[in-house]
Parts: sequence; C-alpha cells; structure tokens
Amino acid sequence: VRKREASQRYLEVLLMEEATVLKTWRIKNKTGRQTHSNRYLLFFIVISFAIQTSMNLQPPVPVIHPVHPDVQMKPLPFYDVLDVLIKPSSLGAGTPQRYHQEKYFVFALTPQQVREVCISRDFLPGGRRDYMVQIQLRFCLSETSCPQEDNYPNGLCIKVNGKIFPLPGYVPPAKNGMEQKRQGRPLNITSLVRLSSAVPNQISVTWSPEIGKTYSLSVYLVRQLTSPLLLQRLRMKGIRNPDHSRALIKEKLTADPDSEIATTSLRVSLICPLGKMRLTVPCRAVTCSHLQCFDAALYLQMNEKKPTWICPVCDKKAAYESLIIDGLFLEILNDCSDKDEIQFQQDGTWCPMKPKKESFKVPTPLFQKIEPSAPPRQSSMYCNSSETSSTKKADVIDLTIESSSSSDEDEAEFRIPPSKKHCVYISKNEETCTAYNLYHTDLHYSHIQSLFPVIAYIGLFRI
Repeated sequence: VRKREASQRYLEVLLMEEATVLKTWRIKNKTGRQTHSNRYLLFFIVISFAIQTSMNLQPPVPVIHPVHPDVQMKPLPFYDVLDVLIKPSSLGAGTPQRYHQEKYFVFALTPQQVREVCISRDFLPGGRRDYMVQIQLRFCLSETSCPQEDNYPNGLCIKVNGKIFPLPGYVPPAKNGMEQKRQGRPLNITSLVRLSSAVPNQISVTWSPEIGKTYSLSVYLVRQLTSPLLLQRLRMKGIRNPDHSRALIKEKLTADPDSEIATTSLRVSLICPLGKMRLTVPCRAVTCSHLQCFDAALYLQMNEKKPTWICPVCDKKAAYESLIIDGLFLEILNDCSDKDEIQFQQDGTWCPMKPKKESFKVPTPLFQKIEPSAPPRQSSMYCNSSETSSTKKADVIDLTIESSSSSDEDEAEFRIPPSKKHCVYISKNEETCTAYNLYHTDLHYSHIQSLFPVIAYIGLFRI
C-alpha cells in the first residue's frame, strides 16, 4: 500500500512537470505548429497515464500465512506426547493456477530420542517391527478457535526420506456422487525414519490446494498406551459421588406442571449394551443425559481397535476426558447380584425388577379321557333300563361352556375333527332301552346330528 501511494505521488509530480514543459513550448512556438519535441511530450504523457491506470487495476497482494500458526492439535487418549519434533507449520494457501503444491520439512533426533525409540522396538513375525515409542505425523486445518482433529488435504502424497508412505484407505461416501475422503488419523512414520542423531530426516508433502482452506503439519515423539492402562487412569480420577446420580434421578422424575404426562419411575438395565454381559465398571460420559451405563473396559477395548468414541447408548460423542465411573451403580451392583434390571423411584431409591415370565394359555380339556380297556357296553349311550334307573346320570360334555368373547380363530383351533364311522351291533332286546336313552340324552343339538343315522335305523327296524 505504501509503495502504491508513493508511485501515485511520483506520477502526479511528473504530470505537473510535463504540463509546465508543454506550456513553455507553446509560448516559444507562436505559430502553433507542433514540433517533434511536442509529439514526444504528448506520447510520454499518454504512456504515464496508462501506467497509472494499470497500477490501479492490479490484483491485491495475497495474504502471507504464518510459518508456525498458533494451532493446537486435539490430544489422543492412546498416545502420550514426549516431545515436539516439528511445530504446527502451515502448508501455505492454495492458488487456482496450480493443481499441486509441494513443500519440504526437515527434523533431527537427539541421541536420547533415538535411544527411547530403539529400546521400545519389538520384532514381530514376518520381519515386521513394532514400536511403543513412535514418531507421529499429523495434519489439521489451520484454525486457532479450538483444538483441531486430524484432517488430510486433498490429493495428499507423503514421502519420508524419499520413500512413499502408504496412507489410510478411503471411507465409503454417505451418499452417491459425493467425493471420497480418507478418515483423519495420526500417521506412524517410525519405520521410514533414520534412527540416528547424525543424519537429519526429510518429509516431502504434495497436496492439491483448496481455495479458502489452509492446512498445517506437525511431527511428535509419542508413547503408545493400552486400554488397561487407560482404565487404570480412569479409576485414578475417582468415582462419581452416588448423591450426584440420585439428584439427577430426582430431577428427571420431578413432575413438570406444564406437561400432562408425568414419569413416576425409571427402569435401568445392569447389562452392558456393548458386550451384553453384566456391568463390572459402570461408566458414562458427563455430556450424556441418560442414566444407563456401559462397561468401561469394553468401551476402551473397542476404541483401541477403532477409535470412534461414540456412546453406545445415545450415539453421541463420548470422549475419554468426559468419562466418569458412577458410584451409585457400583453400590447397586454390589447389593443386587442376582438381578439384571432395577427401577428408580421419585425419591432416588431403587428396587430390583423381577424377570418377566412368559404366560402360556393352556386350553381347557374338551373331552374326558376314554380308557381303551373299558367295554363299549358301559357307555352312557348303550345301557339297559335297569342300570339307568339305579346309577347316576351320564356325564354330559357341553361345548358351549367356552366364553362367548373368544374369537372365531380360537374356536376353529379347538374344533373337534369328525370321528370315523363305526359299525355298532344292537340286539333286539336292547332296542327299546337304546332308543329311550338316546331320546333323553342332554347333548347339544350339534352333537346329536351325528346320531341321526342310528336313530333312523332303529325306527326302521321297529316298523
């Protein structure tokens, strides 16, 4: 801006001098004829005016980003930072004229750092090497508003000491047609680093610039942690006071005067939603609004394999820093060892819930059991007149006892299949008795229909 103002002042002074010279030449040349010197002066004035106009139309000077911006990376629970090898450094702003940009970074290790990396080395089958102390490369957006998560620029290509470093695979897009992106995560470049304090290491980064976005790079010396160690640190943070959970229960069960529906109790399961087993270390995030807990050991093991840090109950972010162990659930687990579900009351107390038993509807027997050894003459349908007068009346089975409210489907389910036709022998002496008993039997009309052929046969025989 200062250079532009100075050049404008210089042009103004130059134009004033040119105007003065032009007046002088006009006074000397009274005839009005333009000499060659006048033509040169006019040409010089036009060129000066064109230069001034072009300077006003020049594009603005691009913003120069700081080499080491005040960017903070989000801490990773499974890594302890031992040292910073390269501070967050800007990759530079993208310009639409260039499709790819490249930048180099150099760092060196101290003898102590080399010793720590070599001591933590573990040889695996197949010639592979694993390091507990690692050299970690991270990318993020150059924003200073909050700690940044890992984020890769487009078209990223990394070379460490001239060797290409393999990047994580692409994540399937949520919708068809969307651009595939890699999931941001820290990169372990220890296998390509020269473990020597005498030779420096070089990192070459190639990326596709994006208008309006700038990225930063940083390199750290870290120590990898395990899930049992994180669980131990979580226990060292302390256990949340049970009174805090009781106050939360009372708050949830307090009747809202503006609401027509009031909650009088809350049911909570003592089974972990991750492993479907009984809770051992009940845990939840302070950012969650529910009372249901999950097992801390299983949650840490799951995130050790694939770090997502998502609550299995409400599917919201549940970072390691926000996890707490619920003291009230610990008391419940110790006092109630044979139940898997409890119920909280409005005053904060709890009671175990009985397991639900499935009730089966057993149909009532429709027929009396007929012993196969019983002789057919003992039946109520075939008896002589002397026996009917002295003995009790025959048991009558009434199918209309069933409730009238039962559906047609239930009636169809228990409908009696048609019985097979049997040949019944009746002697002449028993004709009168048999007809008399059949006439006075208190059976339902629907069941007497099956006896019509027998009655008709007896009537024809008497005729």
